[in-house]
Amino acid sequence: MIKRKHIVLFAFLLFSFGNHLFAQENPEEIALVDNQTEDNFYEALKQRGIENYDKAIVAIQKCLEKDPKNPAFLYELGKNQLDLKNYVDAEVSFKKAIELDSKQRWYWNGLYDIYYQTKDFQKSIPVVQKLIEFDPNMREDLVSLYMNTNQKDKALALLKEMQASSHLTSTMEFYKLKLEESNEFAKPKKEQLEEAIKKNPKYEQNYIDLIVLYSSFNQEDKAFEVAKQLEKEIPNSDWAHVSLVKFHLNNNDGTNASKSMFKVLGNDKIDLKIKHRIFNEFLIFAIKNPIFFNDVDTAIPYFDNDREIAVAKEVAKFFWKKSDLDKAIYYFEKAIKKNPDDVESINYYLEVIYQKQDFQLLSKKATDFSELYPTQASYYYYAGFGYNQMKNFKKAKELLENGLDFVVENKTLEANFYKQLIISCENLNDNAKKQLYSNKLKQIK
Repeated sequence: MIKRKHIVLFAFLLFSFGNHLFAQENPEEIALVDNQTEDNFYEALKQRGIENYDKAIVAIQKCLEKDPKNPAFLYELGKNQLDLKNYVDAEVSFKKAIELDSKQRWYWNGLYDIYYQTKDFQKSIPVVQKLIEFDPNMREDLVSLYMNTNQKDKALALLKEMQASSHLTSTMEFYKLKLEESNEFAKPKKEQLEEAIKKNPKYEQNYIDLIVLYSSFNQEDKAFEVAKQLEKEIPNSDWAHVSLVKFHLNNNDGTNASKSMFKVLGNDKIDLKIKHRIFNEFLIFAIKNPIFFNDVDTAIPYFDNDREIAVAKEVAKFFWKKSDLDKAIYYFEKAIKKNPDDVESINYYLEVIYQKQDFQLLSKKATDFSELYPTQASYYYYAGFGYNQMKNFKKAKELLENGLDFVVENKTLEANFYKQLIISCENLNDNAKKQLYSNKLKQIK
């Protein structure tokens, strides 16, 4: 239990109710205005501590009646108003505290909390500029605010200033890269490359640079236009095959489209976005022309180093959405083979087998996965379901009871466990357990 003297001591460490209230350096001694103010302030802190913000406000307002120009009281009032989401009143309180003492970082922080919660980025900017005086790390917040208010020139200038004095965090590096690649900053480079291509249409690197530039800000259509121009001027270029793939697919020439695709996939300098687009177009073609699925399988390993997209898994999900369960299973198996720890792929894989009603495969695979990942409750469920369907009720009951311990805050899954356990127990003539699980199922419903 928190005792009153501890609360008051806490107040002593935070506040000084005089001309220099709530100083940056915690004072050694505190002098309260009088005992009544002390009692009211203690009451405000106590009520805030138990989240009775309304009562805390009443108590702190009594303090303000005694000392209306006390910035620390105003700050405490603002905090409680903010917790109640009374943003207008909280803003007034924090601003009054700042007017009385602008050297206290916490008053500025309170104001920033309001604008942050209400997403008022414009008002946040001058507050964060002030907070930077207390903590230079707040410059990262200012960069984010500039980005949210489309002040990209200011964001980039601040990032360069930060980079000159320290290492940028990964988030700041990402912002800087995106800004430098954006249309506003890339336009002069784009015009230079276009002019260079006009002057020397046989120089491949200018085409490549322009394709990469367009791809970097997701203008793939323009990138393909440049690739077509490159194909016309330098037909033997690997980059020319970017447009040749689509040309061959449009002509229903899967053999040459495949050759061009592998030229593109094998070139490390060609952007991944372009490779993904070409692969997806070839995949759609292969669905209508299944003899080319071997080429799809051969293409997938080219994306093994892609950290953002697991291609085999995405292909599997693609076929699952199309209700082609056999191909979905086939490609989920490829995805799991490449990344055996991908729990999401395993979950999808078991669900597809479950939908296909291949109970022998389901029970075997789910049992194997439950041994590899013993805390994944759904694996035990799939295994138990499969064994129940094959009338191996003893094995089903064993797995289901083992897995039930790992069901956490998932009422649907828990109910499904009980349904399968009731089936197992009924067929094993275990009436006591059957009644137990029936009662548990009723409780959930």
